[in-house]
Amino acid sequence: MATDTTTQSYRQPTKQSRTRTRLQGDSSIYVTIFVALIAVGLTLGPIIYLALGGFRSNGQLAADPTGLPDPWVWQNYWNILTQGNFWEYTLNSLIVAVATTAGVVLFGTMAAYPLARYAFKGREGIFIIFTAGLMFPLTVAIFPLFLLLNDLGWVGGYWGLIVPQIAFALPVTVIIMRPFLAALPDELEEAAFMDGLTRVGFFYRMVLPLAKPGMVTVGVLAFLGSWNAYLLPLVILTGREAPTTLPLGVTQFQGQNAADFAGIMAYTFLAMIPALVFFLMMERRIVDGLSGAVKG
Repeated sequence: MATDTTTQSYRQPTKQSRTRTRLQGDSSIYVTIFVALIAVGLTLGPIIYLALGGFRSNGQLAADPTGLPDPWVWQNYWNILTQGNFWEYTLNSLIVAVATTAGVVLFGTMAAYPLARYAFKGREGIFIIFTAGLMFPLTVAIFPLFLLLNDLGWVGGYWGLIVPQIAFALPVTVIIMRPFLAALPDELEEAAFMDGLTRVGFFYRMVLPLAKPGMVTVGVLAFLGSWNAYLLPLVILTGREAPTTLPLGVTQFQGQNAADFAGIMAYTFLAMIPALVFFLMMERRIVDGLSGAVKG
């Protein structure tokens, strides 16, 4: 009997502790949901405000800045979409973003491959140099870069914008891709060499398909960074014949229509749509790629 009483006395605190742990877990879930809702509101709030503001008139914005459209004014978006400049700027941004993404994915993967798969003297030093590139701000290099590109004759053209964007995106690309490539089994490489593949052939025929999740991740980051770039295009794309990207087009529209607040909001929202759609389409692959990099 004494033993049973002792056993029950030890069981009772265990049940209470489990109940207390469950309550604490439930409360932490509620706190997490609450914080997530606040984060979503802070993220989507400005975007929704821009979208709705484009459907209002300037008089509505002046009378009630936070109100809903009443009536809905579709003319703001229609005027922008029927302008040839908007589609020209969109095409220029698309050309630059696609070329930058292709260069970042290809050259970044090629740079990360030997740093991940081969042991040679100075390997970690080279990787540290890439890592240090994350701490090198664009604002410090913008004017020396302009002088260099001007000497090369690239100022005012696509290449003067594409090549620097690739260079500035390489550090984060190498850091993300290195764990992916290092996680590939050595047996796969040995089997490929036994079948007669060279190192270059192994890279293009085996490494690139297997590293596709990481390549998608760095590609999306490079595309979004290029699409939203403002400072570098502002400095490099100078001259009458220079192409204009969409962020620069937004600034030009604001300067030409300073009093048209509703039109500015509509133009800004339309400029955000391609990047938003692209990001939402690739969101799951970005998460999968980053989680794979962490595991590696």
